[in-house]
Amino acid sequence: MSSKTREDIREVLNKEADAIRSIPLTSDYEGVIELIYKKVHQRGGKIIASGMGKAGHVANHMATTLSSTGTPALFLHPSEAQHGDLGIIRENDVLLVLSNSGKTREILELVGLTHALHARVPVVIITGNPDGPLSRKSKLVLYTGNPAEVCPLGLTPTTSATTMAVIGDVLVVLMMKRIGFTSKDYAQRHHGGYLGEKSREAGNED
Repeated sequence: MSSKTREDIREVLNKEADAIRSIPLTSDYEGVIELIYKKVHQRGGKIIASGMGKAGHVANHMATTLSSTGTPALFLHPSEAQHGDLGIIRENDVLLVLSNSGKTREILELVGLTHALHARVPVVIITGNPDGPLSRKSKLVLYTGNPAEVCPLGLTPTTSATTMAVIGDVLVVLMMKRIGFTSKDYAQRHHGGYLGEKSREAGNED
């Protein structure tokens, strides 16, 4: 590997790590966890995660990880929602939306359609723009810190997607602790593969 390539790699890693360390820690994290616990674990709702483009891929990852760790969640594509998929949303659900700009048109429309169907569904946003129109429509806001993208053009969602994904991991870990999620619980939801085997072994040791 050339020294230039090594320097480029190190620069990307350092910038991404700095962005993660700079994510603001606010009381809204506690608010989100208690909201999810109340709506999902006490009232039988679920998390509806959504985002457009790269943010949508991160939202899908969050939904599957939350589901596998005891908090039911589904990904809803904001465009498909306008063609009937909005019907998966129920009154005790929590709408978790991702938008770096805080003004993604499809997500704004999704929020409006959701509230037309169930006016009291709370919205939580993960965003790089805490003052944007989506944030003003949200009950709780988790701010990424709006880091500069490591993309040489400053355009491709790179660092912004990383911080969103990390915030998702934070929510997963905090929820697991809030509900006392165990290895046995994990094994019941993840039967196959190496992780299924590992979780069953850990559960038998508990």
